[in-house]
Amino acid sequence: MSLPLGFLDELRNRVSISSVVGHKVVWDMRKSNQAKGDYWAPCPFHQEKTASFHVDDRKGFYYCFGCHAKGDALKFLRETENLSFMEAVEVLAREAGMTVPARDPRAAEKADRLGELAQVMEAAGRFFRGQLATSAAGQARDYLDGRGLARETQERFEIGFAPPARRALWEHLTSAGVSPDKIIEAGLAIAPEDGSAPFDRFRGRIMFPIRDARGRLIAFGGRAMDPNAPAKYLNSPETPLFDKGRSLYNAGPARSAAGKQPLIVAEGYMDVIALVAAGFEAAVAPLGTAITEDQLRMIWRLSREPVIALDGDAAGLRAGYKLIDLALPHLGPEQALRFCLLPGGMDPDDLLRASGSGAMRKLIEGALPLAQLLWQRETEGQVFDSPERRAALDMRLRTALGRITDTGLRSHYAEELRNLRAAFFRPAQRTGAKFRPRFAPPTQPLPATRATRLAATEHPGIAEHMREEIILAILLNHPALLPEFEADLERAEMTSPPHEVLREALLSADPEAPNRPEAVHLLDLSHIRIAPPVRPDADPELARNCLREEFAKLFTRRGAALELREASEDLAYLADEGLTWRLRQAAEMRNLAERSRLSDSTDLGEDRAALAGQLDKLIESQVWVKPKK
Repeated sequence: MSLPLGFLDELRNRVSISSVVGHKVVWDMRKSNQAKGDYWAPCPFHQEKTASFHVDDRKGFYYCFGCHAKGDALKFLRETENLSFMEAVEVLAREAGMTVPARDPRAAEKADRLGELAQVMEAAGRFFRGQLATSAAGQARDYLDGRGLARETQERFEIGFAPPARRALWEHLTSAGVSPDKIIEAGLAIAPEDGSAPFDRFRGRIMFPIRDARGRLIAFGGRAMDPNAPAKYLNSPETPLFDKGRSLYNAGPARSAAGKQPLIVAEGYMDVIALVAAGFEAAVAPLGTAITEDQLRMIWRLSREPVIALDGDAAGLRAGYKLIDLALPHLGPEQALRFCLLPGGMDPDDLLRASGSGAMRKLIEGALPLAQLLWQRETEGQVFDSPERRAALDMRLRTALGRITDTGLRSHYAEELRNLRAAFFRPAQRTGAKFRPRFAPPTQPLPATRATRLAATEHPGIAEHMREEIILAILLNHPALLPEFEADLERAEMTSPPHEVLREALLSADPEAPNRPEAVHLLDLSHIRIAPPVRPDADPELARNCLREEFAKLFTRRGAALELREASEDLAYLADEGLTWRLRQAAEMRNLAERSRLSDSTDLGEDRAALAGQLDKLIESQVWVKPKK
């Protein structure tokens, strides 16, 4: 909605930011200067003991020197109360005694009509609450008591009762002067197509008022007391006030609490009521259907990482699996989901009554990320005893990854699923009661050491051979780095058949690569076992830096050697400026290799001096030799 020019400026001028912020903080009067409009307080956005949160009334802004939160009065309301922009404007306008302008006469007329319907719903809510105390509601009161709902909780959620009489609400509202067409338009009564008298939609049911995020009563949900009723739960129909797919039960109160607690998305009214009564006040529920795309957006506006509480039965798990497909295209760094899997056959209300809030809190804290539930969906109850079945799994995972539109997040999901796949197809080995790391070094070290190997081997390619070993060993023990260095690995053909076998296995994401005899032998080499970046528990950043360095050295050395070889061949036939340039390029590559050094722990000790001397000798003594005739 667009606002008239200057409206926001007038609004900010009428309400000081300190009066808005002052509702949420306690000012440090030793540090504040009220006369200058200069205020300080502990920050409401992060935990601290000192007053680093500054409010400047003259400029109309706040700033925290600790967490760097900043903004004006509207942003403060949006952040602390979980309000939309227009909702914050309305709150500030009420405080300033101003009226938010309507967009146009038609919009104002529609708003008036909605306001009238909301008043009819409020009247119906008062009637239902009063009926809960009558003799006709004895069974309903017993049911609520049996579910452990204290009177205070019943009043907080405005629970009522619709008497079984066919026209009780209709007669109550019409006698109070409410227009019949408004009762029908609000969804409270049904007008038969045959023209007979309208009758109440809700009869013989416990009534749960449904309010929108602004607090307006927009619909009801009713639970039947008659076990033979066609529908156990019945919601209001779609009305100008109520769109079931765009509404959440308890959205308003949960919004205020979501900044302090995890937002829990449960299945129904009773789950939300039980959660709130147990102290989990940031709880909402869809209204009798699976979560819709619009409801998912609403949920993310309340919390960046809500917890979906899945009932502990097959239907609950199916609902979670379905939600994965709905959420994947909309996931992002600020929009995630976690899933709380309840014990078999239980919903949150059951668990709280059976085990208390501590058990529920533990499950919420251990909620699974969406990636793990996706992996569970694709692997649960299946056998992957053939290449075709494993390939089918890979195809399903690639399809799911392709639905994630955020490229950065898609990359992280690919890495997470790759790790889950590796763990799934490579079960840990047991040693007694403990798990032994997969690549645990042997208890008896080999007699060879890196130094003695280099010293004892006369083969000119030993340094390059050992560099290949370092690269392959790091990727075997740190598979999460493979996507980042996949292009380098494709380019780096190995000099020995065993190394080439391992390179191909890594490139094909073979889960059995670390179990191959070539890998077992490689990881058993003494200079591999003592290299810090290779160890499975090494800092990933150290391993990443080592890989960058070793690939750079490998390609630089090979490039320089190739150039030197070709130049040596050409020197026998001609010497010109083109050859001079090529030799200079080889020298530059040599210099790059000289500058590219790691610590002693990763330096393979190649003979850089010999390479440099060979190039210098060619450049100094051969470049001007005349070509042979």
